[in-house]
Amino acid sequence: MMRVLFVTLSEKSHVYLMAPLAWALTAAGHDVRMASQPMATDTITRAGLTAVPVGSDHGIHQDMTAFRESQDYRTANWSRCERPDVDWAELKERYELSVPYAFAVYNDSMIEDLAAFAQDWRPDVVVRDPLAYAGAVAARVAGAAHVRLMWCADVWGRTRQTYLELMNEQPEAERTDPLAQWLGSWSKTYGFSCDEEMVQGQATISTLPASLALPTASPELPMRHIPYNGRAVVWDWLREPPKRPRICLSLGASNTEDYGGDYVSVPEILDALAEDDVEVVAALLPVQREALGTLPANARAVDSVALHTLLPTCSAIIHHGGYGSFATAMAHGVPQLMLSTMVSDHELRGRALQRVGAGVYVHHGDVTAEKVRDHLRRFVGEPGHADAARRLREEAEAMPSPREVVTSLERLAKLS
Repeated sequence: MMRVLFVTLSEKSHVYLMAPLAWALTAAGHDVRMASQPMATDTITRAGLTAVPVGSDHGIHQDMTAFRESQDYRTANWSRCERPDVDWAELKERYELSVPYAFAVYNDSMIEDLAAFAQDWRPDVVVRDPLAYAGAVAARVAGAAHVRLMWCADVWGRTRQTYLELMNEQPEAERTDPLAQWLGSWSKTYGFSCDEEMVQGQATISTLPASLALPTASPELPMRHIPYNGRAVVWDWLREPPKRPRICLSLGASNTEDYGGDYVSVPEILDALAEDDVEVVAALLPVQREALGTLPANARAVDSVALHTLLPTCSAIIHHGGYGSFATAMAHGVPQLMLSTMVSDHELRGRALQRVGAGVYVHHGDVTAEKVRDHLRRFVGEPGHADAARRLREEAEAMPSPREVVTSLERLAKLS
C-alpha cells in the first residue's frame, strides 16, 4: 500500500480534475489524502476524499476581483511560450509579476504546515497541481516521488524551458530567475536546494490528447479525462430526448466567484439565438440565474446541473474556456464555442481545438451576437464540427484510464 498526497490550489475546478485519479488510487487500496488551504475543505470532502487543511486561506480572489482586466494582461497569457512568440524581456516580466503576485500568494500560506504534515505522514508519492509548488517542497521534505497533474496544456513547463534557454543567452550579470529564487528560499529552510526536477516533477500526468497538447516538461503519463463536476443529478427533463438541437450555455463558476463577473453577457447570447430552431439550456450558478430577466421562448435557465449529465444530450456548447468545461465537452464529443480571455493556456487550447475542427475560439472582446449565431448555426447545420468533435472524443477515450495510471505511480514510487 502506498500513501499518496494530492496537493491542489484552493479552486473547485482543480479539485474536480484531481478527484478521479484520487478515487482510482483509493479503489486500488492506497491511502489517499488531499491537501489545500482550509477554504477547499468542503469541496474535497464532498468529492468523497480525505482533506488535509493546511496553513491559512489566501486573499488572491480579492485581487482578481479588483483587477478583472488582468486575465487579458500580456503577462497572464501563458499560451505564448515559444521563442517565436516571446522574448527575454517579456518572459522576465511575466515571472517577476507572477511569482510574487500569484504563485507565492497561492502557496506561501500553506508551505510550512504542509511540509510538517509531509514529514509526519511520509507519503510515497505527491501528486500536485502544476501551480501548487508547495507540493514540490512537501515531496522533497518527505523523500517522495513527485508528479504534476495538469489542468491545462503544459504551458508552465514549456515557458520555463524557453525562459531558461533565453536566460542562458543573457550576460551573466543580467540573469535572474524569480521562480528559482522563491522556491530556493523555501528549499533552504529545509536543507536542500531548488532544481528543475522540483519545478517540473519526475513525471507529468496530462489529460489532453496529443492533437491538442504541448510536449510536457517531464516524462508524460497520459490519462483519460473522467468528467466530474461536483454534485450531479440526472433530472427528469434530461431523460427525455430533446425535440430540437440542444445548445448548452455555461460560463463556469470561476469568473463569477473569483473575478466578480462574467466576461460575456448571458442575456445577449440568449437573444442572439432566440429566433433559431434550437433549445438553449443556460447552466448557471444561482447568482447568474437571478440576474436574468425574461428568457426567450427557446431558452431554459437551470442551476444545480452537472455538465457531464447535460452534455450527452447537446449538439454544441458555449463556454468560457475553463478546463473543466472544455474537457467535459471533449469527453462527450460536443463541438465547442469558446468565448474566452487570454489567461493561462486558454488561447493555445482554443486555437488547438479550432485547428482540429472541433470548435472555435473567440476572444471575449470580439464577441458579437452575429458571430455567436453564425458559429452555432454551422455547428448544428453542418456535420464537420460534430465529426471532428467525435474524432477528438475517440482520441481521448483511447488514453489510459486513471486505474492504469495508478500502476505507473506504483512503479515510480518503487524507484524513489
